[in-house]
Amino acid sequence: MAASTAPASRSGLYADPREGWLAQHTEEIIDPARPIVDPHHHLWDRGGLRYMIEEMAADIASGHNIIATVYVDCRSMYRAQGPEAFRPVGEVEFANGVAAMAVSGGYGKAAICAGIVSHVNLLLGEGAKAVLEAEIAAGNGRFRGIRHSSAWDADPNVAGMYATRPQGLLLDNTFRKGFACLAQLGLSFDAWLFHPQIGELTDLARAFPDTKIVLDHCGGPVGIGRFAGRREEVFPEWKASIQEIARCPNVVVKLGGLAMCLLGYDFHQRPKPPSSEEAAAAWRPYIETCIEAFGPDRCMFESNFPPDKGQCSYQVIFNAFKRLAAQYSEAEKTALFSKTATDFYKLRLD
Repeated sequence: MAASTAPASRSGLYADPREGWLAQHTEEIIDPARPIVDPHHHLWDRGGLRYMIEEMAADIASGHNIIATVYVDCRSMYRAQGPEAFRPVGEVEFANGVAAMAVSGGYGKAAICAGIVSHVNLLLGEGAKAVLEAEIAAGNGRFRGIRHSSAWDADPNVAGMYATRPQGLLLDNTFRKGFACLAQLGLSFDAWLFHPQIGELTDLARAFPDTKIVLDHCGGPVGIGRFAGRREEVFPEWKASIQEIARCPNVVVKLGGLAMCLLGYDFHQRPKPPSSEEAAAAWRPYIETCIEAFGPDRCMFESNFPPDKGQCSYQVIFNAFKRLAAQYSEAEKTALFSKTATDFYKLRLD
């Protein structure tokens, strides 16, 4: 098979997955029958890094009962030609093709890419609407919304590839004109940012109460760069921001993204990968704060694979989540693992 010639697009915020290293630790699956909708993963083949339907299906087949997934924007398979604004439509076409492959049954039982979140440049202002309509058409009933990353920090050791992106994007008037198109078309917004920016998203959510927003990766708590070694100092600031944005009823939160290097843990540098007990202990303060603030019916566990695969396997990440969810009722567990995601992304899982 010919190798992809697409260039790498690494953020600098996560470690590359290493199958041999991950294979050093395997676990029995906790509560293996529990249905799970994984509401946040990527697929790509670029820069020598491949994570496509075959790799996703193999991870899913490692034991947990994944019934469906949601594909999220990662600049995969953009069109190489045509107007710049419409090139992200290619990502929707690609993800929809993967979804068609999945429903053939040839890659397991999971409805991979049952929902699709791509990208539209909202700095097009009102011009974003035409691109959104093109993505709706390309999605064949699976397109649910967009992500326009606003992650930015003055410290390049935090920001990685986002260092050159605009500061204060969510407050920009032209951006907000584009954002206004989402609710008109029944689309949602995935928000990826760093924790000092959560207040900007809160302002946006209050300005557009009819737009459904999901805060990705527990709001991006940072433990690298200028935040390294300051976890006890930073945590209360992050927590206060989470509690404030949770007051916006149109916002839900994805519980995950914590196995990236961004959080400041060194699991990827250890001789062996972490167990689910170790991962759950590290992530517990963040997960429990989010669930307490939002309530289980506005929270959804996510794999964020393959970025989070740099520190743990698919077995471990969902076992860790199941350990963290053990204290909740059956109805609350159902919300956390499947119902919130199914409802937010309007998934059809017949």
